[in-house]
Amino acid sequence: MGKSLKSIATNYGLYLGIALSLLTILVYFFNLELFISPLYIMSIMIGTIAFGLISIFKVKQLFSGYINFKDAFKSYFIVAIIGLGISSLVTFILFNFIDAEASEAIKEKTIEKFVEMLKSVNTSDQDISDSMKKIEKENLYSFGNIMQRLVINYLLPITIIGLISAAFIKKTNPDTE
Repeated sequence: MGKSLKSIATNYGLYLGIALSLLTILVYFFNLELFISPLYIMSIMIGTIAFGLISIFKVKQLFSGYINFKDAFKSYFIVAIIGLGISSLVTFILFNFIDAEASEAIKEKTIEKFVEMLKSVNTSDQDISDSMKKIEKENLYSFGNIMQRLVINYLLPITIIGLISAAFIKKTNPDTE
């Protein structure tokens, strides 16, 4: 079977999903506090962007050095959706079925950091208390919350970067114009 844009992007999406899942599992075993670290979030973003770009270049190579904007973005986006989807599924299973207590520990650390941030901007004690009560009621790793974070924290910025990357990487074949 010959390679195609979809098969290349799907493969790199699976590789990304495995890499991000391994990152999640390593962070889980070594230090739960890293889940609320900007370093963890940036690692996911950088990994997703890197695998997406590799996919674009592999597809461009497949098309003899030419790729249009649509195919470049499609290749990138397929990688991001598959990779982040797998990672989100692993996170959901880990914190809802394997170790729900870990999600509570992360929630406590999240609340501590959130309170520190609110105090640093002179938020009233009543507003801090109200915010804490709201967070304490939530399951940070419910399916809905994971999907919300997936879209807002990852897919939106990664999509913008993918659009910009596709615009810069595209190269039309002069023979087809």
